[in-house]
Amino acid sequence: MGSKTNPSGHRGRRPLSIFVVLALCCFFYLLGAWQRSGSGKGDYLALNVNKMMTDCTVLPNLSFESHHNDVEIVEPSEPKAKVFKPCDVKYRDYTPCQEQDRAMTFPRENMIYRERHCPAENEKLHCLIPAPEGYTTPFPWPKSRDYAYYANVPYKSLTVEKAVQNWVQFQGNVFKFPGGGTMFPQGADAYIDELASVIPIADGSVRTALDTGCGVASWGAYLLKRNVLAMSFAPKDNHEAQVQFALERGVPAVIGVLGSIRLPYPSRAFDMAQCSRCLIPWTSNEGIYLMEVDRVLRPGGYWILSGPPINWKTYYQTWKRTKEDLKAEQTKIEELAESLCWEKKYEKGDIAIWRKKINSESCKRKSSNLCDLANADDVWYQKMETCKTPLPEITNKNEVAGGELKKFPARLFAVPPRIAQGNVAGVTAKSYQEDNKLWKKHVNAYKRMNQLIGTTRYRNVMDMNAGLGGFAAALDSQKSWVMNVVPTIADNTLGVVYERGLIGIYHDWCEGFSTYPRTYDLIHANGLFSLYRGKCNLEDILLEMDRILRPEGAIIIRDEVDVLNKVKKIVGGMRWNAKMVDHEDGPLVPEKILVAVKEYWVATTKKNSSNEE
Repeated sequence: MGSKTNPSGHRGRRPLSIFVVLALCCFFYLLGAWQRSGSGKGDYLALNVNKMMTDCTVLPNLSFESHHNDVEIVEPSEPKAKVFKPCDVKYRDYTPCQEQDRAMTFPRENMIYRERHCPAENEKLHCLIPAPEGYTTPFPWPKSRDYAYYANVPYKSLTVEKAVQNWVQFQGNVFKFPGGGTMFPQGADAYIDELASVIPIADGSVRTALDTGCGVASWGAYLLKRNVLAMSFAPKDNHEAQVQFALERGVPAVIGVLGSIRLPYPSRAFDMAQCSRCLIPWTSNEGIYLMEVDRVLRPGGYWILSGPPINWKTYYQTWKRTKEDLKAEQTKIEELAESLCWEKKYEKGDIAIWRKKINSESCKRKSSNLCDLANADDVWYQKMETCKTPLPEITNKNEVAGGELKKFPARLFAVPPRIAQGNVAGVTAKSYQEDNKLWKKHVNAYKRMNQLIGTTRYRNVMDMNAGLGGFAAALDSQKSWVMNVVPTIADNTLGVVYERGLIGIYHDWCEGFSTYPRTYDLIHANGLFSLYRGKCNLEDILLEMDRILRPEGAIIIRDEVDVLNKVKKIVGGMRWNAKMVDHEDGPLVPEKILVAVKEYWVATTKKNSSNEE
């Protein structure tokens, strides 16, 4: 069937259509060229758009939330951040798991009542612990070793109780710490000099130390200038604020006691341990306390005892004990030490020193009652047992059980024996070195964000999820020390931390930490909130961080962006100035960093209230 259109007419209109299209193209081309030449208004608009995109001040209320002008939103899509109010002024020195009222409900035997007893979930405080009125940033190190502001730790009882022993003196508005101690009346330096005549303190062989019953930690304070880090502990008892004074001085310390529970440290951790009139009953309970010290003392390590019953012939009347009683006690200690393969190296005056043998071949233990070596680091709320911790096996009689450590500071970055021997799951010598490089990079980035990091402004530092100790190692300086916390639900790496010559402790962050409020200047948390997601309330962890952080102290939290968004919302109701920044490798990395500074505010003296000054 034929077409009804005229083929010749169709061909006649095609050139005209092509001409019109070409003319329009030329017109728009010329119009665009005219605008780009700077003569048209389009350039003005383009410049303003570009300026808005590059000049942050143009949109001061910049928000990434969606805006819908055609719908009135009565309630926000998500609830506002909860605002945390200040706690009552009576809680200014609140220590959740070592509160006196709760402690007195527990048995007195074996110091059980002085151990950790944490509040139930419905008893936890959900408020901000206030600083005392007049609180002042502590003196910078090393002046803080010798002085502390009275307003920060307003307790004078020790200045009276220990007046003749030169623990602490009150002068005007400050406390002075002369460096004395019950068993070192000539001062801590003279005491350490005598120890150094037997123990190789000066050459880096001894780096980590444990002070059981530390008082105000003068022993640890004076060891620091000899490049020895002491972990000091004392109970929260009638000697008010011992540990609080120690931390105010800038010396590592925790609230703790040798009671019925294992110490929160790994086996073979310390190079040296001491009891200076610590009044621990070493011969009680079949020697269980000496066995616990043996567990945490590394092969070749030293134990120092100064005080009862050493030098009992001189002091038996002062101690109100009989000669027979004291002689029997020292004899029992000597027998226990021998059964633990400790060799007595020194006794003169008030001091006795033993050294632990380097392996089991050099001393056959007299008791077959050995603990399970596989559980030597399982300590959290675990009861102490009257058994001896066996040493790792060796291949020759001159070998140090568990591996020989390099002298400090080479020890800090050398491959730790626990890693070299394959005892840390998933960690090799190569991955350990890579971890060190990564943390050097991270710490350099932190210093660019906060130029006070690495200065004396941040003396007491905590790493809440320490891993292999890379953060502390990268930060290592005489100006600061780091409490490396290994969470009880994380991989057990605390033994590696100690082999590096660093100190730390096990802890469960669903509970309060064993310290007083306002005892840390800088707190670092890497992956902590992801680790505890679903385990306990993030709010509780953040409130605990606020409790132990000093006013105007700093926080660095590194975690996944979705977790940090939740953290940032909670922080919005706290007295922190916080912001989230990108990973040092750029915005495409899902890991972000939250940096914050705690505001300065103190309690008022008004009854049952506390507000900002």
